[in-house]
Amino acid sequence: MLVRERMTVNPITVHPETPFPDALQLMRTNRIRRLPVVDQQGNLVGIITERDLLYASPSPATSLSVWELNYLLAKLEVQEIMKTEVITISPDTPIEEAARIIVDHKIGSLPVIDQYNHLIGIITETDIFKAFVSFLGGGQRGTRLTVKAPERKGVLTELVTTVEQLGGEIVSVGSFAGRDSDEREFVIKVRGVEAAALVQSLERLGDQIIDVREI
Repeated sequence: MLVRERMTVNPITVHPETPFPDALQLMRTNRIRRLPVVDQQGNLVGIITERDLLYASPSPATSLSVWELNYLLAKLEVQEIMKTEVITISPDTPIEEAARIIVDHKIGSLPVIDQYNHLIGIITETDIFKAFVSFLGGGQRGTRLTVKAPERKGVLTELVTTVEQLGGEIVSVGSFAGRDSDEREFVIKVRGVEAAALVQSLERLGDQIIDVREI
């Protein structure tokens, strides 16, 4: 799965000269927490988040009057508080690489740009979380098994073959490194086969069944 398959195309944007109140209103109206900033040619020049706008707001302890506050905020432009060093990604980046970048840099989104630095989309941590749910068959009924197996070639083939031989259908499968370097854990969801029969067959292969549940 690539970023282009999960990103939001043509996201809501603002220009560097957009007034602070307009940017804040856009976020509240559309229930979003970030706005890419683009120039007149559609080039990405920055990004502004809800936190940036809140930090730019005066403290309740300020001695300024309401009228003075409104006047100052109305004059404040996005370019004065936006981040200009933006981490971006291409639409052909694998989804797991996008997730790694978000985790490593502790950010909530990645603007997606083409080879000309034109903004074409944005992918957020929520988009990636939804992709993860889809990977593991979330929302689909079936028998979910967590299997611990030795780290060796052909383990996944054995799992798939066992399910097929029992007449089952694989809904999803995920592979994760085990706590020990010589082990690997698989989370598989299947349907059309009895859980007891599947567990028995996998245990005969030498695999350890950590968890079994109908969901």
